[in-house]
Amino acid sequence: QVQLVESGGGLVQPGGSLRLSCTTSGTIIYMLAMGWYRQAPGKERELVAVIASEDSTNYADSVKGRFTISRDNAKNTVYLQMNSLKPEDTAVYYCNALRRAGSSWHPRYGDWGQGTQVTVSS
Repeated sequence: QVQLVESGGGLVQPGGSLRLSCTTSGTIIYMLAMGWYRQAPGKERELVAVIASEDSTNYADSVKGRFTISRDNAKNTVYLQMNSLKPEDTAVYYCNALRRAGSSWHPRYGDWGQGTQVTVSS
């Protein structure tokens, strides 16, 4: 059984930084693409950062240049460094392994973790 555990969220002022962690168990991530999603109140979950198995990365336009995704395969952990945070980054952040379908990425596992809340406010 795959488990995804996100941590590192919190309350931060605009312009601040946070580093999120996603620890996985029940799977080996080094062969997998991994992604960070977020879901703001009243909005659909959106994919904001992708790291492929060969470590290439891709970002949603809304976070490009501010967020950095990385992985430590030895620890089965994926990170999201978030800098220059804005109030519109406020959301619950989730991670998941990804599968490719055509030109799109989709979550690989149906069971999501509990997520970690990020609130950007002064």
